[in-house]
Amino acid sequence: MAVEKRSLKQEKLARIYDDQIAPVWGSRFGKMLLRDLALPERGQILDISCGTGYPLIEVLRRKGDAARIIAIDASSAMLDIARKKVADLGALGKKGVFFRTESPVPRLSFADGVYDLVLCNLGLNEMPNAAAALADFARVTKIGGEVRCTMPLEGTWAEFHDIYREVLVKHDRHEALDRLDAHLASYPTVDEACGWMRAAGLEPRVEVEEFTLLFKSSREFFFAPVVEFGPLPAWKAVAGSGQELQDVFWFIKESIDAYFGERAFQVTVKAGCLVGKKLDPALLSATTPDLDAPIELNQPRARLADGSVRPAEAGTAEVDILEIQEVEGSHNEIDYEQLSLDAFTDGKSRPRYLQRKPPADTQPPIDAASLIDGEEDASDAPTGGHPRWETSELAGTDDVPLAGDDDDADTGDHLAPGGRRRDDDLD
Repeated sequence: MAVEKRSLKQEKLARIYDDQIAPVWGSRFGKMLLRDLALPERGQILDISCGTGYPLIEVLRRKGDAARIIAIDASSAMLDIARKKVADLGALGKKGVFFRTESPVPRLSFADGVYDLVLCNLGLNEMPNAAAALADFARVTKIGGEVRCTMPLEGTWAEFHDIYREVLVKHDRHEALDRLDAHLASYPTVDEACGWMRAAGLEPRVEVEEFTLLFKSSREFFFAPVVEFGPLPAWKAVAGSGQELQDVFWFIKESIDAYFGERAFQVTVKAGCLVGKKLDPALLSATTPDLDAPIELNQPRARLADGSVRPAEAGTAEVDILEIQEVEGSHNEIDYEQLSLDAFTDGKSRPRYLQRKPPADTQPPIDAASLIDGEEDASDAPTGGHPRWETSELAGTDDVPLAGDDDDADTGDHLAPGGRRRDDDLD
């Protein structure tokens, strides 16, 4: 049973979670988890990675008197807040809920087939192997019981990931591109999520909702707790280490600000709720379709909901970093949660070698003022050695028809104004 060592980072995350992260992130996923949820009148409910107590409190209100909830989380700081919320419920808080400081990694400590319902709100995506974790959730579930998990799916943070990829391609960061692809693979498609559930012996269903988060600037984006305590450490690890990492985030900052200017930086979140009923293993071969067969999905129409994220003081994240390809030494030795970004640090200037320089063959800038002045009197302008025509001579030239295929008249340059042939063109 793994338990996270209590730290100032954990304390801060627990303190700000309900005010600054849950409203724009955890609660939105939690509402999906609760939708059409059938709670047993009796039996056992397991809430994995329960955090500060949502949607645990709502489940507690809805469950039958004879049902019992076991709530676990690796963070004792988060559990302390959840315990206090339950205690504040008075008599309702004494209605069969028990807390345990425990991580589901590498494996739950419970016996097989114990729980009628297993819930996990946004814990699955933080585990080193989501498919293996889901199989373990199914292991402790009774036959006929249900497993429900929420997690961000493929397409989440898509606008940021597109900018990230563009920066890496433009600056030939090929190894970082490989790491970015590995990171994006941690956001499963609906088909992949269904495959995980089938492999775990669950009858799969995936519900999908789409919403957006809005940020006023690149600075607000990176300092928003939902980013800073979420995917930011993994994004730093993708960039590499040392000055290479700092340079990449300078480019990203400038790209976001250039693309969106005074407009809000809008990013998409594709929220998924994985719902699976545990099947009898003896019947799996007869009832479970082949894993490679097309999957029938219950996907409600995507709903767009405006999001608003407030910037907060710079903090660090407490999330697990996925396995990252090592480049220039071991990235495992770098504390990406603590690592500050120069692009968003007061007093840090953009490195001189990153300054944009015009190509060597670029023409000098045009003086617009001189062009305007020249339009007033162009009598002294150079003509390249050609005779100058007075304005009066040019009158009526617009009506002169162009010649056909006569080689002598393909441009009309040998004609004087009015179509007359010049004397110097005659033999």
